[in-house]
Amino acid sequence: MQYKFEKPVHGIIGNEKYQCTIEWRNGKFISDEPVTSGGKDAGPDPDTLLLSSLTSCTLITLRMYIDRKGWNVPQIAVNTNMYQETKDGTATTIVDQDIIFSSEVSEEQKNRLHEIAERCPISKILQGEIKIRTFLFKDEDTKRKINYSNDEITVVWKPGFCQHSTRCFTQLPEVFNPRIKKWIDPNGASPEKIDEQVKRCPSGALRFYYNSEKPKPA
Repeated sequence: MQYKFEKPVHGIIGNEKYQCTIEWRNGKFISDEPVTSGGKDAGPDPDTLLLSSLTSCTLITLRMYIDRKGWNVPQIAVNTNMYQETKDGTATTIVDQDIIFSSEVSEEQKNRLHEIAERCPISKILQGEIKIRTFLFKDEDTKRKINYSNDEITVVWKPGFCQHSTRCFTQLPEVFNPRIKKWIDPNGASPEKIDEQVKRCPSGALRFYYNSEKPKPA
């Protein structure tokens, strides 16, 4: 398993209702709720962000295909909206997209672009099976700790904290192998790479330190 992004999308909220600062690899922006929901409408709300993702992905996918074909289509627009309906106790979200061309496009081209639009990566994600896993980072101490060391570094594992997110052994299997008893091998990769992977542990079950330094709180 390998994450899409090297650095995750990071969000933080303070006391200001309901402004969230969202950080991505190249900057940050504000997400907010509309005034009718108690916010100040200082940025796009979560529903708008969801639709924006699909809208931009559709446009990018269409532009890539048009450019590859060498067609003369200078501009494309997409309108996206959604609603929910409930039938027999099951709620379904329907997302409608309207594709608008500002210049003459043949019917054959339109039909092909309609097919391509439905294949955009975000559309596939939304129409496929999605599992959302939520982990709670912990900083508290726990009684049982197991150290895995070599001459240079130590990796500390706290079994009581482990939420089995599988990030460690799917992303750095040369160090983490749950199929064996001594499942952490500090010699399996560079200290820098191990440290980077340990920081991705969401539960706080893993800690890393250099033996020459004062151990970090574990």
